[in-house]
Amino acid sequence: MNNLFLDIDASAIDWARAQFALTAIYHWLFVPLTLGLAVIMGICETYWYRRRDTFWRDTAQFWQKLFGINFAMGVATGIILEFEFGTNWSNYSWFVGDIFGAPLAIEGIVAFFMESTFVAVMYFGWKKVSPGFHLASTWLTGLGATFSAWWILVANSWMQYPVGCAFNPDTMRNEMVDFFAVAFSPFAIGKFCHTVISAWIVGAVFVVAVSCWFLLKKRDIRLAKESIRIAAWVGTVAALGAAFTGHISGQHVAKYQPMKLAAMEALYNGGTEQGLTAVAWINPFSQPDYTNEKSAPLKVDLPYALSVMATNDPKGFVPGINDILNGYTTPDGKTEPSVDEKIARGKQAITALAAYRKAKKEGAGEEVLASHLTQIKDNMPYFGYGYVKDKHDIVPYIPINFWAFRVMVGLGCLFIIFFVVVLAMSYQFPKRLLQKYDIAALPAWHYWIAVILVPLAYIASESGWLVAEFGRQPWTIQDMLPTWVAVSDIQSGGIALTFFLFLFLFTLMLCVEINILLKQIKKGPEYTTGE
Repeated sequence: MNNLFLDIDASAIDWARAQFALTAIYHWLFVPLTLGLAVIMGICETYWYRRRDTFWRDTAQFWQKLFGINFAMGVATGIILEFEFGTNWSNYSWFVGDIFGAPLAIEGIVAFFMESTFVAVMYFGWKKVSPGFHLASTWLTGLGATFSAWWILVANSWMQYPVGCAFNPDTMRNEMVDFFAVAFSPFAIGKFCHTVISAWIVGAVFVVAVSCWFLLKKRDIRLAKESIRIAAWVGTVAALGAAFTGHISGQHVAKYQPMKLAAMEALYNGGTEQGLTAVAWINPFSQPDYTNEKSAPLKVDLPYALSVMATNDPKGFVPGINDILNGYTTPDGKTEPSVDEKIARGKQAITALAAYRKAKKEGAGEEVLASHLTQIKDNMPYFGYGYVKDKHDIVPYIPINFWAFRVMVGLGCLFIIFFVVVLAMSYQFPKRLLQKYDIAALPAWHYWIAVILVPLAYIASESGWLVAEFGRQPWTIQDMLPTWVAVSDIQSGGIALTFFLFLFLFTLMLCVEINILLKQIKKGPEYTTGE
């Protein structure tokens, strides 16, 4: 076990990470719009079901067409993403396949089956099934997409907070011992809520932007005004919900991934009563010298806010990067060992595992085997550190985490303001100020603001994923398996070739989707009422 996985081509690790990041980033361009449009088209069809006004059926069908275009592209990239676990990360898949494979299997068999079944009814069943059954199919299509996201996020959350598992020294694999602990861990629930609600923001911004384009062109006025009102409600609830769930996720990160939080804040030296950094100068192109600097230069923070975010206590203790590297003791007496100590204990676990397997092969007695097993169990929480050569290797790239977090939060605040304003204007509130305005007769620049916000919504969404994934580096599984141990033993040239092939194909797919979406938007809804 001492030499296992350590002779991997170093460049293969970088290319495997780059290829997975590429696929995940492109896949996530499609998923949020799928989840967001699912809610809005469901609301539109619910109006039709209750009012029997064919306008609402036409409106629902229009948004369903855009949903379908985006849905198909998301499926294609998602399938490739799952295959990469086997091709580029086979050591990871072998080591924890018993755990990680379960949610992926459920997602593929149950959730995707549910989506594919009801999406067919939604598109082709308007005249073949009852209105109630069709409405249920529309909502179940969206629920299936959300259910699919749940299991994907369960798998991802387990990588960041591994629970419900135990290491089997005989098979040398981590095996699931508590399915419900994996499926319903607090980290998974928080991550799911924040991710899905954030996706609704993307869908709401998209619907407002398309509707504003109709108003700009002075066409499909009723559809645009009604869709804006629905999207404004969805967006307002989602933007406020994202702020709340983001706070919960921040607390989970502080508890289970303190190094990620320290990187997000460029917090070199922690302590009590920590402020949340508003602005600071972090060079985006180089790792800062966190060992010699007390704090980031030109730092302006909000007093006590980081302690509140992390602990719900303005005097709460938040460790910095150097605290985590060198070990620390919290004010309540909890001691966290240094990374050097964790590395030593991780090596003890690896050595004990090798000794156990050798002793068992040679037929050693129960006492000898029990002694090795005790050492393995005592040091297993630090197993992954045994493959770390330098303690600074566990510090993620600070600039990406720092700036991506601020982009995400800053744009999130912008969307709260945007949706509240749009909601007020759609209801002409307050009437004393807006009674002379009609949302369909505003100056053109109002509508262009909504259109410009579409790419910003995607940037905010992708920034969240950058923080989540870059922040946990170098771990594929937190504290258990670093990337250089998880990667497949393959040549970097093959991965590099497929990287550029995927880059071309995914970019082509994105261009095709945008082209089809724009053509469908320009075509507009097909009315059955003569409007």
